[in-house]
Amino acid sequence: MNSQTQRRLIAGPAGALECALDLPPEGVAVRGTAVICHPNPTQGGTLDNKVVQTLARAFVQLGWRAVRFNFRGIGKSEGGWDEGRGEIDDALAVIAAERTAGEPLLLAGFSFGAYVATHAAKQLAEPARRLVLVGPATSRFDTTTVPADTLVIHGEQDDVVPLASVLDWARPQSLPVVVVPGVGHFFHGQLPLLKRLVVSAFDPSLT
Repeated sequence: MNSQTQRRLIAGPAGALECALDLPPEGVAVRGTAVICHPNPTQGGTLDNKVVQTLARAFVQLGWRAVRFNFRGIGKSEGGWDEGRGEIDDALAVIAAERTAGEPLLLAGFSFGAYVATHAAKQLAEPARRLVLVGPATSRFDTTTVPADTLVIHGEQDDVVPLASVLDWARPQSLPVVVVPGVGHFFHGQLPLLKRLVVSAFDPSLT
């Protein structure tokens, strides 16, 4: 993300997992750790995806350590595509490695990564403080139910995951969805707006 990004390998269930860590500015108290899951690895998704990096920047601005990682078989991460099952295990391994016991956790994901985040959240012994889901791939993967305070952001003109699919998933949960008018799946040209939406959901004074 920048010259200060720390890259390292951690042990995962299918071999090493590549992680990228970004810290708040020096002198800013760290609130906790935010783990961000990237989009579908079979379609080019990586930890360097622009939406994933935007989420990391938002969390860093809010005072959180932001951890992005490559799912198995991507970049320097070992293993191979497991149709979502093993990728959930990857996310849990990263959380276990990067989160100190009792430390607040934010769990976020974009597209396929949002699907992974929803399932990983249900398996945590220590719940996440909050979930942040951008463009959740509800029409492509069995995205599970989420806590009532989950932040969901979706583009009105998403041509990968139709907005109607996300609303159908959210409706039975009475879960609000922030809809960004005129925006597609990858938030082209609107990444600064996406960052502001995330930051303002946590701390309006920082926007």
